[in-house]
Amino acid sequence: MDGELTWKDATAQAELVRRGEVSPLELVDAAIERIERVDPVLNAVIDRQFSTARELASSQLGSGPFRGVPILLKDLGAPQAGEPYCEGTAFAKAAGHLARRDSFLVQRFKRAGFVVLGRTNTPELGTAITTEPRAFGPTCNPWSTGHSSGGSSGGSAAAVASGMVPVAHGSDGGGSIRIPASCCSLFGLKPSRGRVSKGPGGGDSWNGFSTDHVLARTVRDSAAVLDQIAGYRPGDTFVAPSPARPFAQEVGANPGRLRVGLLDRPAQDGFRADPECSRAVWVAGELLESVGHNVEIAHPASLEDPEFQRHFLVIVATAVAVALTEWSRVLGREIAAEEFEPTNSMLAALGRSTSATDYLESVLWLERFRRRTVAFWSEQGFDLLCTPVLAQPPARLGELSDPVNGAAREIETLQFTGQFNVSGQPAASLPLHRTPGGLPVGVQLVADYGREDVLLRVSSQLEEASGWVDHRPTVRC
Repeated sequence: MDGELTWKDATAQAELVRRGEVSPLELVDAAIERIERVDPVLNAVIDRQFSTARELASSQLGSGPFRGVPILLKDLGAPQAGEPYCEGTAFAKAAGHLARRDSFLVQRFKRAGFVVLGRTNTPELGTAITTEPRAFGPTCNPWSTGHSSGGSSGGSAAAVASGMVPVAHGSDGGGSIRIPASCCSLFGLKPSRGRVSKGPGGGDSWNGFSTDHVLARTVRDSAAVLDQIAGYRPGDTFVAPSPARPFAQEVGANPGRLRVGLLDRPAQDGFRADPECSRAVWVAGELLESVGHNVEIAHPASLEDPEFQRHFLVIVATAVAVALTEWSRVLGREIAAEEFEPTNSMLAALGRSTSATDYLESVLWLERFRRRTVAFWSEQGFDLLCTPVLAQPPARLGELSDPVNGAAREIETLQFTGQFNVSGQPAASLPLHRTPGGLPVGVQLVADYGREDVLLRVSSQLEEASGWVDHRPTVRC
């Protein structure tokens, strides 16, 4: 049992606790042993709360559905009272910054019964699609330690994929759950805008583009955790439609015969997809047809608009500039832009030079883009869109963080995810393909706004058809 315990999903671990076959402390100890054995190779966990976790697991935990199940929190978007919180920055690490309070999300994780073991690595401010921050060093991919685990939730993805914990927190402002899920062969669902509260300290991060959930090995874990963390909190700007029933009940439910659009390449001219990323979409299309869905080559015309990247960049750059101001306030000293890594220093400068009218112009342009995009579902009658998650397989460590060529490579790779942060639609990465060399390649499914139920039904169909839960990386410790 001990050797297999950490590989069981969160639902199975919780069931063992409910039946009295395993104690919460045994679950926590098994996860800690796995972290101590594997993490020196991967560098996924940057802060360890093992003593506190053991004390909590030994005490009277509440009766939440995930009572005693260990979890890790990303070092971005889930501050926890009295614990380090750096957002991947070297200056916050050097200052020994501790969060003052739990976010609503952390409160809900704890209410569900999860035991927090620590925090996971993330790129500085979450603005990169590889987890290689200067402050904490790179996180390696469990499937090939010379390759990136993705970003910005790369530490969480590596931890789940290597069997440290069954689920780990992630956030997604431009693909940061789906991208590491793709790189590490996990299921990664980005919920609809307004599904998960950013409060009380956080607002509409990246103009509402960013949201939170977990990276998981099974669809049922993703669904059941979403039931625990979803819901309006006072002051939230956006509120997603309430589901007809718990998300967990959608797993295994019959989705009916759906109409699925398929896009196997970047829609914008001048970009291409690696053949393995295109092949992954065709593999998914065949699977979708095999379980009874209609698949046709089609995509929203808005994805072809070359202006999207410019306006998206304005929002991100302005957010980085504001982060510079906020960290200066929190730490009580002026943080210079040069204290950021080069890319964020450049983004901060761009954000500070953006006028209020230019910023609002981009906000309005992206609002129109959102309406054009969702028409593919609401007016053209599609239920799902199937695309690659990334235009390239996982990069080698150092390629995307290279100060000379990294930015261009990142733009080439990042062609399919940010559009659906802007539209606010739920989207998921499914681990349906690997390259001949064994690198994971995820496939993205996108549903209409508020329709996580459709995504979960179809994803569970494909999970059963593909057998992805049986695949594990071999991490050489």
